[in-house]
Amino acid sequence: MNHPDIRFSVVIPNYNNGATLARALQSVLDQSFAAHEIIVIDDGSTDDSAAVAAAFGTRVRYIRQANAGVSAARNHGARAASGNWLAFLDADDIYLPERLAAHARWIAREPDIDFLFADQEYRTPDGALLQMAIDACAAGRDLLARHPGAAEIPIAAVDFEACVADGFAEIRTLSIPHATFARLGGFSPDHKIGEDLHFFIRMYAGARKGGVVARPLAVYYIYPGSALRKDPVGAQRGFVAALESLDAELRGAAGGLRRGWRGKLRQGRLSLAYMYLRQGRRRTALGAVAPLLWRDPSLRSLRDLASILRGLR
Repeated sequence: MNHPDIRFSVVIPNYNNGATLARALQSVLDQSFAAHEIIVIDDGSTDDSAAVAAAFGTRVRYIRQANAGVSAARNHGARAASGNWLAFLDADDIYLPERLAAHARWIAREPDIDFLFADQEYRTPDGALLQMAIDACAAGRDLLARHPGAAEIPIAAVDFEACVADGFAEIRTLSIPHATFARLGGFSPDHKIGEDLHFFIRMYAGARKGGVVARPLAVYYIYPGSALRKDPVGAQRGFVAALESLDAELRGAAGGLRRGWRGKLRQGRLSLAYMYLRQGRRRTALGAVAPLLWRDPSLRSLRDLASILRGLR
């Protein structure tokens, strides 16, 4: 397959992932549709990551920066990229062989597409399959039901609400025009948790149409030592904070998109409150859901508050 007008720059942020970096890089080099370039942004690693990348020679651009977080690393890679489409991969995950080709075929037919995603496998470090991305969420199951057996599923503006409220968007399967990423200002460096969803919501706000390839194109490995698992309550707080920060920006957004955001925020705050209850932090749990009531003084918000109050007994 040859589409010379489609040039993917694959950006890989890396922080002390020398043990898995070669696997990630090889998965990009093994693509049936060759990447225009592979850019590793090293975020201040102290392990052997530089030597691992150097073993790939000129096939990989290795750029080092002082430690500034994954968002800053991805943004740095995007600024350094020369391709007209961007794709991202974390240094401890992999692409499946058709990751770029499947999106290139779609882009060749529909060059004005705003973004593309795909299904994704969630696996343990030893390779055991945990779940798939699309059928694990309400928006994905709805799309599959409306397009039974389809290899490619269009995502229209009317779908954005559901995609935000309970969607399957994953950074490893995102393909986005370089110009669009630049216009959006990239990932917010203010958020270390939820930075990808924060970006996706802003992307939806400016998009007209997208699509999803209904088969897995990447593998996300779930590690017990990840930040999400070491401190789940702190991670949930960060996730809620990332969502809350979009309030002002979304006030002029289409009603459906804002409803989707409010639904995602509601679930985030409820999950945080129940985490606090399990820790015996009752007042903090109430504080986590109270904003739902003054933002949306509805029967549903009262029920949310009541569910937490029942947990206090």
